[in-house]
Amino acid sequence: MKAKSIVILAVLTICSFKSTAQGCVAIRGFSGCSSGLSNTFGTSKGEFFANTGFRYFKSFRHFRGNHEEKDRIENGTEVINKSYFLDISLTYGITDRLYGTVTVPITYHNRSSMYEHGGNPPNGLGDRNETSARGLSDIRMGIGYWLVDPAKGKKFNYAVGLGLKLPTGSYNYKDNFHNQGDNKDETRYTVVDQSIQPGDGGTGITLDIQGYHILSEKIVLTSNLFYLLNPKETNGVLTRSGSSEFSCPDQFALRVGSFYNTKIHGFSLYAGGRLEGVPSDDLIGGSAGYRRPGYAISVEPGLAYSKNNFAVNASIPFAIVRNRVQSYSDKQITAETGEYRNGDAAFADYLLNFTFTYRFGKKHGQDMLRDFVPSWNDEKE
Repeated sequence: MKAKSIVILAVLTICSFKSTAQGCVAIRGFSGCSSGLSNTFGTSKGEFFANTGFRYFKSFRHFRGNHEEKDRIENGTEVINKSYFLDISLTYGITDRLYGTVTVPITYHNRSSMYEHGGNPPNGLGDRNETSARGLSDIRMGIGYWLVDPAKGKKFNYAVGLGLKLPTGSYNYKDNFHNQGDNKDETRYTVVDQSIQPGDGGTGITLDIQGYHILSEKIVLTSNLFYLLNPKETNGVLTRSGSSEFSCPDQFALRVGSFYNTKIHGFSLYAGGRLEGVPSDDLIGGSAGYRRPGYAISVEPGLAYSKNNFAVNASIPFAIVRNRVQSYSDKQITAETGEYRNGDAAFADYLLNFTFTYRFGKKHGQDMLRDFVPSWNDEKE
């Protein structure tokens, strides 16, 4: 039973992995498992997994490269992004190994700054104001396939996924900007910053690999690799300054870790790490347009609980490395002028992640893995 419980928790979590926005670096709230294929292990034919994921972060620490610009906080000129993500997903077992999913994401962002509302002091007004954006983000759908037949009772398995990200979220969201114009006495209703736009305007292709290894009845290793291909170069929306169009960037994420089954029935501890970011150059298509590329590396402790067909997971990734790398335009300016250029971006210290899952369609209860790992059928309590 110990092995069954911990594997249930592990697979319910690796497939719920979210690559979450990290502030001014627009790492959107896309998922692994074919961009949202959640909780798919043992999804036999005709079964469903209903999944709700919630995430929150506050970014305020500015980095240029991997150097933190601490004076921004000291001077009170930091940009503060508060972002909330709610993903509602439904996964269906097409066969015992093939599954499909659709994810409907909803977002709310609030952005506080001085430079957008009259300028940072000493050359600006020093008047802090806020903009916000909310609503439907980019819907994702996809399919995945487990490489090893679960009926063989192997203590490891990997799934490959292919998905489609649709441009359903607004990428031209607008709000009021204060202290505009030559005399700083106008309020203008115009496009908000790229980092808080609900969508990116591109039709994307998602690729992912997820897997687990059962080391013992107490320890299970998990992994998830995700990449979003956004072939479209820009989305046609000009930035607030009008200097360029918003880019439709690629995105990547990697998560590895392990679960430890506690002596408390249903509870497991998680410890792992994750890497997530936006590259400066896309794999397919052009890379021009406005973007803030970068990445964050985090350590991630967590706690999980499951009972019968229900599971809940909570984790708090803490950033240990944050790097705002050179953008495509930074590299161009550096090559043309001979002077190194690297823009800045704000990152969060930590993220809050919660996932709630319910499995229905067949009655497995606490023995839900018996159909998929026959070698455990005679396991003693």
